[in-house]
Amino acid sequence: MLRDALQLRVAERELTLVTAAGSELWRYCFSPGTPADESRRPYFHPVRSLAGDMLTNFRPNDHAWHHGLSLTLGSAGGVNFWGGPSYRPADGYKLRADHGEQVHRGWSALTAERIDEELDWLEVASGRVLLQERRSLETAVIEGGWSLRWRSELVNATGATLTLGNFHASQGLAGSHYTGLQFRGARDLLDQHGDLAIGMRGDGGREGEAAVHGAPGSWLEWSCQHDGSLRRTRIRFESLIGPIPWFVRAGNPLVAFAFHREHTRSLAAGETLLLDHRLSFLAA
Repeated sequence: MLRDALQLRVAERELTLVTAAGSELWRYCFSPGTPADESRRPYFHPVRSLAGDMLTNFRPNDHAWHHGLSLTLGSAGGVNFWGGPSYRPADGYKLRADHGEQVHRGWSALTAERIDEELDWLEVASGRVLLQERRSLETAVIEGGWSLRWRSELVNATGATLTLGNFHASQGLAGSHYTGLQFRGARDLLDQHGDLAIGMRGDGGREGEAAVHGAPGSWLEWSCQHDGSLRRTRIRFESLIGPIPWFVRAGNPLVAFAFHREHTRSLAAGETLLLDHRLSFLAA
């Protein structure tokens, strides 16, 4: 049924997934031309609901380095894979020559149901490869909508211990836990009219940004209403590797699967970091 329902279109720099009726669910740009200081990386944008409503934002005016749905690391060995300025206690946030880039190397599977991709994570200034990634992207039509599973195996390719950090853990900037798979949502996710059916809730009965942000949980949901169509979508974010401390920003809006929070994470030479997440886009 899935093979009949979805069709994958392959172009020079991007993939597009459409339904049999021709409705576009997502575009995946695997060879982007974004600025180097935004930590160039593959991204999904636009991502749409089954009904066609836009769910992602790309290069928003508040944070141009937020690229739809993409995998990031606040810092790997001092290299910024999140994008934008880097924080240092001595002089604050500044653009520095410390950015990383994710480079597409090839496919081992390329179908509507599953994409397997190989990538190198490298330091732009030196060309040095820090991480090698095996990425698996699975799309499925499910009851009420569709889902995308993102599974990444990141292997330390440096030959030495590699420290993964965020500006809170590595530079002492309180509350700055940006890292991990990042979803920058469309402005339709903003909740400004007091409708209790719109907003976010999380594992353990948590309601609202203050309760969900930083709290460990296996899932969170964010419901929105779309401009124009007035349809509603519920986005469910799931960590399939167990509870993680979610990083959310209601005003941007943003969800990051922050697999670490208060402390840096060390990867020994040759060690693999596994990230396994699912996003479901459901009619609400």
